[in-house]
Amino acid sequence: MSRDRGPRRLRRLDRRVLIAASATALSLTASGCVVVHGEREVLPSATRAEAAKALQAFTTAYNKADKAYDSSLDAEHTTGALGDIDAARLKAGHANNPDGNPGYTPMKFSDVKYTIPKKAGWPRWFVADAAGNKGGSARWVMVFLRGGLGEPWQVSYLTLMAAGQVPKFKTDKDGWAETVDVNAADLAVEPADLSKDYATYLKSGQGAFADGPHTNGWRAKRTKSAKQPGRVTQYLDEPLTSGDYAPLALRAADGGAVVFFTTRYYAKETAYTGTSLPAPTDAVRALTKGEVKQSLTMELMSNQVALDPAKGSGDGKVSVLSRLEGLTSAQGS
Repeated sequence: MSRDRGPRRLRRLDRRVLIAASATALSLTASGCVVVHGEREVLPSATRAEAAKALQAFTTAYNKADKAYDSSLDAEHTTGALGDIDAARLKAGHANNPDGNPGYTPMKFSDVKYTIPKKAGWPRWFVADAAGNKGGSARWVMVFLRGGLGEPWQVSYLTLMAAGQVPKFKTDKDGWAETVDVNAADLAVEPADLSKDYATYLKSGQGAFADGPHTNGWRAKRTKSAKQPGRVTQYLDEPLTSGDYAPLALRAADGGAVVFFTTRYYAKETAYTGTSLPAPTDAVRALTKGEVKQSLTMELMSNQVALDPAKGSGDGKVSVLSRLEGLTSAQGS
């Protein structure tokens, strides 16, 4: 009767597999083909060619969606705050023009500048700053975000800025930018706190924000619009800090940080007793549930870019450089 030789045979097989694997690894190393672990290595988020390809893919998809007023055509290329704003814009456009955009003009970008940081892990991201054929002379500043190797590049933040207003970023000798941790303690305000602090500031006026059109200027406009003949408007701001709404920061040339962050706010218009609100515009009506009689509550997404100074420099106040908002839904009653 023979003995069972299974375990010994398995050990021989295991040894041959290990030898083969070692030989393969040596062969790959000798040929220069090595695996780089992107989750650990500090690498550029994209090559400049990849960044240009991502912008072209976004532009093509954006134009198709804009022409047809169909959000499914660019949904894979937008996310976060811009994704919400763009989807709502296209939904309203389709409701009012089911056959497509009658005033369609394709978006074209020129004089594109890419700011690509070196970093470890995911998500990876970069900034594209370009002149566009829409928005006058403003520069289109877009943040491209990618959550993993098999995922597409998506634009999560978009703001328009005057050409001379785009901040200068710190770069190394090879032209790569530097990311800033959202919990960085060397700044006037930690980037992770900007969304929360901004929402608080808009309510109370208290916080480390410099005067400007998107800070005390916006508060003044709200105060003016809060009480109009026959109606009152109330505002509620909320921070958004997770997922594709999370803040992203790059080191500025002056040692501070350029921070992109998101907030959401609600504006509720209520008519006085015995009166009614004016009819909403077609674009607002398309995104409104219920009938607008005594009140209209609008939900808006807002994305900002701010210059967060280094701790101890200047007056220590954050400058909100630009802000882009869009209505995403509304409720009438």
